Amino acid sequence: MNLYLHRRKTFKIFFFLIFFVFFLSKAFAQTPVSGKVLDQNGKPVPGVAVITKDSSAGATTAEDGSFYFESEATPPITIIIGSVPGFDGQEIVYTGPETNLNITLKSNAATVPPDTTAAVTDEVNVTARRRKENPQEIPIAVSVVSGNAVTESGAFNVNRVKELVPTVQLYSSNPRNTTLNIRGMGSTFGLTNDGIDPGVGFYIDGVYYARPAATALDFIDVEQIEVLRGPQGTLFGKNTTAGAFNITTRKPSFKFGSNLEVSYGNYGFIQAKSSITGPLIKDKLAVRVSFSGTQRDGNIYNVATLQYVNDINNIGGRAQLLFTPTSKINILLIGDVTRQRPNGYAQVFAGVVPTQRAAYRQFEAIIDTLGYELPSRNPFDRKIDHNTTWKSNNDLGGVSLNIDAKIGSGTLTSTSAWRYWLWDPSNDRDFTGLEVLRRSEGTSKHQNWSQEIRYAGKISERFSGVIGVFAIGQDLQSNPVQIEESGSAQWAFSRNSLSANWKTPGLLDGYGIKTTNRIQSLSAAAFANVDWEIIKKLHIQPGIRYNYDVKEVSYDRQTYGGLQTNNPALIAIKNSVYSNQSYATKKDNTNLSGQLTVAYKASKRFNTYATYSTNYKPIGVNIAGLPTNAGAPMLELATVKPEYVQHFEVGVKTKPSSRSTVNVTFFNTDIKDYQTQVQSAELGVNRGYLANAERARVYGFELDANIRLSNYFAFYGAGAYIDGRYVKFTNAPLPLEETGASVSFKDISGGKLPGISDWSGSVGGEATTGEKKFLAQQGKFFIAFDTYYRSKFSSSPSPSKYLNVGGYALLNSRIGFRATDGVSIT
Repeated sequence: MNLYLHRRKTFKIFFFLIFFVFFLSKAFAQTPVSGKVLDQNGKPVPGVAVITKDSSAGATTAEDGSFYFESEATPPITIIIGSVPGFDGQEIVYTGPETNLNITLKSNAATVPPDTTAAVTDEVNVTARRRKENPQEIPIAVSVVSGNAVTESGAFNVNRVKELVPTVQLYSSNPRNTTLNIRGMGSTFGLTNDGIDPGVGFYIDGVYYARPAATALDFIDVEQIEVLRGPQGTLFGKNTTAGAFNITTRKPSFKFGSNLEVSYGNYGFIQAKSSITGPLIKDKLAVRVSFSGTQRDGNIYNVATLQYVNDINNIGGRAQLLFTPTSKINILLIGDVTRQRPNGYAQVFAGVVPTQRAAYRQFEAIIDTLGYELPSRNPFDRKIDHNTTWKSNNDLGGVSLNIDAKIGSGTLTSTSAWRYWLWDPSNDRDFTGLEVLRRSEGTSKHQNWSQEIRYAGKISERFSGVIGVFAIGQDLQSNPVQIEESGSAQWAFSRNSLSANWKTPGLLDGYGIKTTNRIQSLSAAAFANVDWEIIKKLHIQPGIRYNYDVKEVSYDRQTYGGLQTNNPALIAIKNSVYSNQSYATKKDNTNLSGQLTVAYKASKRFNTYATYSTNYKPIGVNIAGLPTNAGAPMLELATVKPEYVQHFEVGVKTKPSSRSTVNVTFFNTDIKDYQTQVQSAELGVNRGYLANAERARVYGFELDANIRLSNYFAFYGAGAYIDGRYVKFTNAPLPLEETGASVSFKDISGGKLPGISDWSGSVGGEATTGEKKFLAQQGKFFIAFDTYYRSKFSSSPSPSKYLNVGGYALLNSRIGFRATDGVSIT
């Protein structure tokens, strides 16, 4: 109860700060500028830029032609209305806030479209190729989710965004044990081994986030999320063999502004976000400060402690300073910090599987021997009896400095960053009320620095591209020691014979291991990508990348506790459960990869491309204990070969009308030395170990479409078919039901890769009204929905008839009022 009250008190203070910042912003009044842009028939013209002549204030007209912004200047203000297809631009003088402008554009007869209400589709720009471009015109499979879509759909972290982009998969049992994949590729499925690199690059404002725990962050001030599918090694600093999440946040503004968002839900859910921005020095220095907090009560009941667990308790902040010494130089300094203190991540009992172990080693026989019964055998009862306190302290943060300098027809960019991650957990690793694995604390401390320098832009009328260098140094280690400890019931689960020695009182009670480990790594690369228009509408885009990776690992595990004895038979039993193990190794690798894309832009509405690319996922190292042979660690498993990826993709991007897009992508990826996570029956192999499957293959197709039927109705749809299999994996771990067989490994060539559904898709839409008034505010009422579906998939590295997740669908719907400026309610 004290903890609960403390958290609520903390959140009240947080709320006070948010409201204080929000209302403080209202004290600095600006000149409001509002109105509508219409054609000569009185119909609205969306997508028109309306800006002030002498400052950066401005807006783009909405679907009904309306616009609103605030200016630092006092009337009269000269306003520029930009040109759009069919209309010329113009200038007007705004005389004061009491004037609601109705601006009629002058048509250009040579290009005026027949129906101006359908002249402009909702368009976005992406920076996937390190310059602003229309996603329909670039030869990359990319999905774009706007910040507004993220906010309104309630997708406050990556786990929710995956429901909007069906080829994204995220699996997480806690922030450390997280897998982010695109098209089923990227990271190994299962418990995380810190010695591997993600295959999906995760970037926020150009900074690479090295640890998968970053996907647990609550979004703050998201402007746009770009999900790039397929290898992108010639465009991004860090290797991205499967794709990239490229998140852009809202930047400081030289006009004052603020926003506040508060959400309530069941299970005591409450979330608050706020940001404030404005100038510190006019036209030179601007600031943005943002806060976010999320809390939710637990949804699993612990019958032993009489508490609900698996709650959410997150708080984070972000501060940005933008300095523009000249019109050609932008310097952006960003600092962020996130603190997560949930009581989780517990798991409920799902079922029992018979194995090939002896009868006395089957689960039902074991718990009968111990006189134990589960609190419930129905996972949907959501009941547990865990007897170890859960702790999942997750801290992330860092600082970055980004400098953009316009040189010639391009931009020279330098991005410097330092980041940290602290993971302080305590788990009940046997997930029961028994004293089996009563203590599991895999603490980690990580920090990294990174530096990227690149130049992107036009070289000539026919040449454009990007060239850059990148380096990242990482240091990940136990903090200061990782602990795993057995309890009094361990003997019943570990025994491999009916010898009475296993029942020796106190033999394994308190027997455990303390581990110190460390990985120091350095990755460096040079990369380039060029877009060359050979003849009109025909482009070739070659790219090249040179990688250097080195990793140095040290691992030391020492046993402690249990019954102190000189009896060789009892010592042998203890060593079969946990044993001392130490090793150190260093491995480096260099490789050259690249891509070649041919693109043909038949018209503004039809774009095709074909891409062949190769890429490497860096070498891996095992740092959670190795399997043993005759009691000695199998050092040949300490390092893992780099993955070699060969990828082919064909895409067609179309715009059947000015209000619709339809895109289709076909892809095939062959992987040599596929890095996969395998499990060992030995307790000393704490989190599985890495190994290479000889070959794997993933192929399929994607379809996505958007259509705006009118100014009031819009729909989207996306779907994918993916087939992922081991082409050759002759030394795979046994599936669950074959545990205890006379062999330790199995040939699973032809088996399905874990985590991949054959079919997945999302469909959504929104209907809005015309301009209405509600609570004395101008705005629109709306109703919207998103659906997400995926077919069944395997959750085991080796296909098992038991470890499959059935297909499922999700529905997310909402209704509300969206104010032009002011308070919106959903």
